[in-house]
Amino acid sequence: MTFGNQNDEKSSFELLDYAVKQGGINFIDTAELYPVPPAAETCGSTEDIIGRWLAKEGPEMRKKVILASKVSGRSGRKYIVANRKDPKQEEADSRLSRDQIFEAIDGSLRRLQTDYLDLYQLHWPDRYTPNFGELGYERAKERSDDVSFEEQVQAMGDLIASGKIRHWGVSNENAFGVTKFVETAKKLGVPPPVSIQNDFSLADRRFHTDGTAEACAPHNVPGGIGLLAYGALSGGTLSGKYLGDQKEAKTARHTLFEDFQPRYHSNRTMTMAAAHVEIAKKWNVTPSQLAYAWAASREYMASVIIGATTLEQLKENVAAFTMEIPSGAIEEVDNLHLEYDGRTSTQDSAVSDAKRDLALVNPSCPLRMVLQFDNLKNPA
Repeated sequence: MTFGNQNDEKSSFELLDYAVKQGGINFIDTAELYPVPPAAETCGSTEDIIGRWLAKEGPEMRKKVILASKVSGRSGRKYIVANRKDPKQEEADSRLSRDQIFEAIDGSLRRLQTDYLDLYQLHWPDRYTPNFGELGYERAKERSDDVSFEEQVQAMGDLIASGKIRHWGVSNENAFGVTKFVETAKKLGVPPPVSIQNDFSLADRRFHTDGTAEACAPHNVPGGIGLLAYGALSGGTLSGKYLGDQKEAKTARHTLFEDFQPRYHSNRTMTMAAAHVEIAKKWNVTPSQLAYAWAASREYMASVIIGATTLEQLKENVAAFTMEIPSGAIEEVDNLHLEYDGRTSTQDSAVSDAKRDLALVNPSCPLRMVLQFDNLKNPA
């Protein structure tokens, strides 16, 4: 997620060109909120840039790529709603109501210069649930005005029927939410979600351990719900770049934006990163490649979202999915988790680099390969 703050449009186009034309990537994922860190001045510019790139490449490119975006969940960032219209409309809290979902898809289609999306995702829940580093559910935070699961699912079903989207998915969800969405879709006769985009890495395996993987399994949902994992490097920490005084860290995301996503730099994760780097050295692969390869080896993985701000990084990360990583290295990473089992906290944290811009998909998954460009900005 560096495009827009660390990458201008020219360099972003270069990365898109390489990823899609040479890297074998065919899935572009974005969101109405991007770029991040979120700001009123840049909201929606990622979709604008992707739309201009698609327009530059012509209609044949649109046929080749699988295009996805996300509608924002409940938020007090009122500029998100205002930005859905051109010219901008009145500001309001973002919600996952039927009316807002319909407004949001029209805004995304306009910016992306297309008349349909292959995948449309609920970016985060409308209801209260612990998210983005929160560690526990607190009943005192429950609300009585949540948008119902029925309203959200029916809206997605109607968008599929209208031809504006082909599939839908969830993001930053848990086992309870997945189960409710699947049950509601079955009751309403709407296709179930096909994907879930969640935070997942060798240092944060909640998806695997908290019941969400079971809720998404083909045994429980026809066809299964594939995981699109972001944060596979724990915000860049598992690359080792924040260990010691390394030059690369000086221009990294969470050095530049110290207060953004602090959950990725807990002491536990930093300790795991140091051990992970040593394992990578032993097996003669880069720490980033090993972390991505480990994530891709999970049976429930549909896509591992990777990050790059330069062509050099992009090539290194793409190679993680085409090179042969020794099974022994994967096993050592699994054993590493047993030594540091626990939850990553937003407390006791420093700065980090959360890059989740590109992604490659498990070849066994219908989505094939994924590229997420969620932080592009308008040209100067």
